[in-house]
Amino acid sequence: MVSVSAPNPALTNLLGIDGLLQEEERDLQAMVRKFGDDKLRPHLAEWFEAGTVPARDIARELGKLGLLGMHLEGYGCAESSATAYGLACMELEAVDSGVRSLMSVQGSLAMTAIRKFGSEEQKQEWLPRMSAGQAIGCFGLTEPDFGSDPGGMRTRARRDGDDWVINGSKMWITSGPVADVAVIWAQTDEKIRGFVVPTETPGFEATEVERKLSLRASITGALAFTDMRLPKDAVLPEVSGLRGPLSCLSEARFGIVFGAMGAARDCLEATLEYAESRRVFDKSLAAYQLTQAKLADMAVELAKGMLLALHLGRLKDSTGVTNEQVSLGKLNNCREAIKIARTCRTIMAANGITLDYPVLRHANNLESVMTYEGTSEVHQLIIGQALTGESSFR
Repeated sequence: MVSVSAPNPALTNLLGIDGLLQEEERDLQAMVRKFGDDKLRPHLAEWFEAGTVPARDIARELGKLGLLGMHLEGYGCAESSATAYGLACMELEAVDSGVRSLMSVQGSLAMTAIRKFGSEEQKQEWLPRMSAGQAIGCFGLTEPDFGSDPGGMRTRARRDGDDWVINGSKMWITSGPVADVAVIWAQTDEKIRGFVVPTETPGFEATEVERKLSLRASITGALAFTDMRLPKDAVLPEVSGLRGPLSCLSEARFGIVFGAMGAARDCLEATLEYAESRRVFDKSLAAYQLTQAKLADMAVELAKGMLLALHLGRLKDSTGVTNEQVSLGKLNNCREAIKIARTCRTIMAANGITLDYPVLRHANNLESVMTYEGTSEVHQLIIGQALTGESSFR
């Protein structure tokens, strides 16, 4: 069984990425990698096989490390750079996409929505607890019939005196069944609005999605709202329309640009170790030309993806990134990461299908990462619109 606990020197030296990072960025990356090795990796196979994860325990650990909402300002957040946040996503997804999803949904979706668009009272009430991992948040946008077309959502909020009453449902909501607070997006007579909803609110129901074949070390939920009554101050006051949720999605997509490369790197590191130790026809599997060709091609794509992620991080920290630039990063890095995971599985052959090795677990997870926060097709159309000036969205 391969157990990856330190960077592969051959791979690290070939890519040379470390030399492009600042000392504090390397220190952060090492800290998160050590946390993953010590606290998460020993349990991943068990969690994945069981289809569950101790989300609250992990959230508290991430909070202690300052990783929840780390790129946000104030309210107990670490105020890190975008690049540092990306590197943390890379190291967590090198462990498992489900763990990175927990961090991303908490910080880049739920906390970002409250930080950017919430009232001061909402920020004070939720952000310090969420940054510490003492409260878990979720982000209710996707619906059973509306994923890539969020503007068609059927969840509706209507005014009733000074209150709001919400009816509808959401689907595929990471952390939904264990969340303490949900940011829910709903149609109103005043465009789409966001609401900060304590999950103990009467009329709020969350059930766990079971029998998943991907992101099994993650808790996914379906949310239902039946005459859920909220006070008038539950609404996010600073935004209306799709601009609110889509801007949060862009933050999450940025983390995935880095995260997908973490999964790919973990697959390649494990496969290099395996190929060097595996004997086939009296010599190392790594000594065969076809094996080396596969390894070389994967290392090239990994290097390009990591450089792309780092470039977007530096842009975001300086002049800012556009939505189409983030889409380019997510499209490329998810596409290449899943190719790397699948190719690694061919080198490991039958051993690669077991949970003794990470490659098929990563490949299964990346099937979901390819489609959430915008499918590959959506990102192709975003890039296409940037290139042509013509929108093909209906």
